[in-house]
Amino acid sequence: MSTSATIATEVAISKPRVNPWLIGVVVSLAAFMEVLDTSIANVALPHIGGSLGASNSETTWVLTSYLVANAVVLPITGFLVSLMGRKKFFITCIALFTVSSFLCGIAPSLGLLLLFRIAQGAFGGGLQPMAQAILADTFPPEKRGLAFALYGVTAVCGPVLGPTLGGWITDNYTWRWIFYINVPVGVLSLLLVHVLLEEPPIMTRIKKGLARFDVLGFSFLTIGIASLQVVLDKGQEDDWFSSRFIVTLSVSAVVGLVSLVIWEWHHKAPIVDVRLFTNFNFATSNVMFLAFGAALFSSTVLMPQLLQTLMGYTAEQAGLVLSAGAIVTLVFLPIVGRITALVQARYLIAIGWLALCVSMYVSAYKTNLSMTFGHATYLRILQTLGLPFLFVTITMAAYVGLPSEKTNTAAGLMNFTRNIGQSIGTSALTTVLARRDQFHQSVLSAYTGSPSFQVSIQGMAAQLNRGGLSMATATQQATDRLYNMVTTQASSLSYIDAYWMLAVVGGVMFVASFLLKPNETGKSESISVH
Repeated sequence: MSTSATIATEVAISKPRVNPWLIGVVVSLAAFMEVLDTSIANVALPHIGGSLGASNSETTWVLTSYLVANAVVLPITGFLVSLMGRKKFFITCIALFTVSSFLCGIAPSLGLLLLFRIAQGAFGGGLQPMAQAILADTFPPEKRGLAFALYGVTAVCGPVLGPTLGGWITDNYTWRWIFYINVPVGVLSLLLVHVLLEEPPIMTRIKKGLARFDVLGFSFLTIGIASLQVVLDKGQEDDWFSSRFIVTLSVSAVVGLVSLVIWEWHHKAPIVDVRLFTNFNFATSNVMFLAFGAALFSSTVLMPQLLQTLMGYTAEQAGLVLSAGAIVTLVFLPIVGRITALVQARYLIAIGWLALCVSMYVSAYKTNLSMTFGHATYLRILQTLGLPFLFVTITMAAYVGLPSEKTNTAAGLMNFTRNIGQSIGTSALTTVLARRDQFHQSVLSAYTGSPSFQVSIQGMAAQLNRGGLSMATATQQATDRLYNMVTTQASSLSYIDAYWMLAVVGGVMFVASFLLKPNETGKSESISVH
């Protein structure tokens, strides 16, 4: 039998015996747990520190340890699947992620919590790419848009709902329940996956050609990715390259990643298939996923941080603003999924980036400290309109021209670049806000010596004096209040600068969209065989 005939037979045999949408819901549910845990602990850090007797800087490692372990595992999921088989690997990840979540909940000390968070991040690392790969193989190409829209609900809405859900659980119960809630969901997912999921026949052929574990490649990967993740997470906190710790880790990241690419390029059975990036669509799509992750996480952090730090909103109120955007995303994702059968992915990607660019441009102009709850909600809805057009279609564009046996590896690398994009976006955002805040303060402070500013102080001091304060105390309070107004205004201007930065990213990616190769619409694509 010819190679193409063999593949065709395998695809026909691997057609699921149950409704593919049921499989889609089950695997997306499992992935949703992992996505949620990337952000659900953010608002609980002060409570965790208070409960375990740890400082603020120490508790931030609860987030960093998870992200590092997650980032190391994502690129090698293709290799791990070829070693264990997809179904066994997926079930193992769900089971051990659930157990690790329970152990995080009962952790009696920060040290043990960090250990269990590393385990949780490592075992959770396989859930997202496996869910995506299973959907890609379960659905024919003309229905992949809708399937990826279902998965997009977890990838796009998870980071948005995480802080809101985490804040509500922490305020009403205890921080330990942000980990315990994974247990019933994990057990249910485990049972359903065991019953419904089948091993695709093509995995048997891949396993037969498996070479031994690439120890050196994995060492380069671990050093490079772990160093990079810590640099991105701790860079602004340690003032970047003025810190010897950050400089050392930056060098380790560069050496580790460059060595990884060189070694894996020439290795017969690489643990990370870097040659996939020779496919233009796959490489370009990964760059876009990097930008998508940065834009998604940055915009998700910007609005609630502005509302809470400068406008006095509670975490619950800020979460309601974000929830409006999540609802819009849920509505538009299936619509975009249907449109993908009619319109080429690259055109929909261009629409998504253009919508993001325009929304950030409008946000830069309309954001101010006097905006109402309704105005903030409107801006957040506007910011999310382009996201459904991006996640589904970038995923589809990445698979154009890839052989079917590379599905698992491709899914792992795409999720890896998106997660690294989230880290880059968060790091860039905190740096922009801090540096631009300092800049605007220095500019606005120059006006504090002007006659009009002094007149304002005298007028406010006179009002406070008539209220019963001594003139000296009234003048001091008036000066403090006006200076607080200056610093608040400087901070608001730094948020506007961040929106400008995201608008530029959207504009650049809009142009890059037209470089992608077209995908087939309205009919099944032939399976590429290498």
